Amino acid sequence: MSFSIGIIGLPNVGKSTLFKALTKIPVNISNYPFCTIEPNKGIVKVPDERIEKLANFFHSRKIIQKIVEFVDIAGLIKGASIGEGLGNQFLSHIRETKTIIHIVRCFEKEDIVHVEKKIDPLRDIDTINTELIFKDLETVNKRLENIAKDIKTGDKEAIFEETVLLPLKTHLDQGRLANQFFSFVRVPQDLRQNEERTKQVINSLQLLTNKPTIYLLNSDKIEISKELLEKISAYGGLHASYILMNLKEELETSELLAEEKKELNIEKTKIDDLIKMAYKILDFITFFTTGEDETRAWTIKRGTKSPQAGGVIHSDFETKFIKAEVIEWNKLLTAKGFVNARERGLIRTEGKNYVVKDGDVIEIKHN
Repeated sequence: MSFSIGIIGLPNVGKSTLFKALTKIPVNISNYPFCTIEPNKGIVKVPDERIEKLANFFHSRKIIQKIVEFVDIAGLIKGASIGEGLGNQFLSHIRETKTIIHIVRCFEKEDIVHVEKKIDPLRDIDTINTELIFKDLETVNKRLENIAKDIKTGDKEAIFEETVLLPLKTHLDQGRLANQFFSFVRVPQDLRQNEERTKQVINSLQLLTNKPTIYLLNSDKIEISKELLEKISAYGGLHASYILMNLKEELETSELLAEEKKELNIEKTKIDDLIKMAYKILDFITFFTTGEDETRAWTIKRGTKSPQAGGVIHSDFETKFIKAEVIEWNKLLTAKGFVNARERGLIRTEGKNYVVKDGDVIEIKHN
């Protein structure tokens, strides 16, 4: 399973700097608004020391790491939802992303232009989220128009969908994010009783404000204000996280050679932490297959059972599943291989109801 992450923010907040640090792809990071015209897209390997240790032990001829795609769109400005600036036309490029990194400028630097002429992270967060809400309202209104005929004919699915969309529209009109729907709005009792079905309707719209969001606070300081943290919490609650980074320094670090990083004792960066945070916020975990031929990391949702995890490898592994042989990655290395691990009774045989754990090394048996 691979997935994509959208990068959003006002112009000149560090979006393209982050993209370049992540992907090593040369992009325009000039000091003027809208220097990103076409969306930048790049594939990044997800750092994971476990796959490296497994591959080194088994002398694997091939290593296949987890990957994630980053999509950097043009900067949004106030009025983007009605066509101001260039950002609105590119919002469609992040509609299918799994999560969003919202970059907020917290640093003061006179020679880098701010579109509002003054640094104010609280205002900037409100500006971006308001534009996303307007875009989501547009999506909801279009969907209501599309199902109007079905509602008149008495289509039950369309009627239920309308009972979800109308209070959702009111919720967005009040300036609240879609991911706050069940927290703030007085949801009708029938929707409360059908919460999963209601969420399916909302999720099908791919609303921008329903996506888990990481607020990246681009700052040259080591602390941020209490007010800013409260703002992030108010918008996202459990659905939002934040990370404090100096993107200029991160870009410089990313351009160092491996030998230079070793000399400077740099083992990991905030960029690594950011990618791992994206996995955590989406509730993804990793299991491994390993051996001389190949060591590979596989991404699944937490709570996935062994047949469905096998299906990520190959569809036959799910449909013709018999059992799974499982061992934690560190126990496998401590035992110095599968043979010793089996002799010590460390390899477990699990059935179709086994819930895969992060770090499991699995071999699927099928007919």
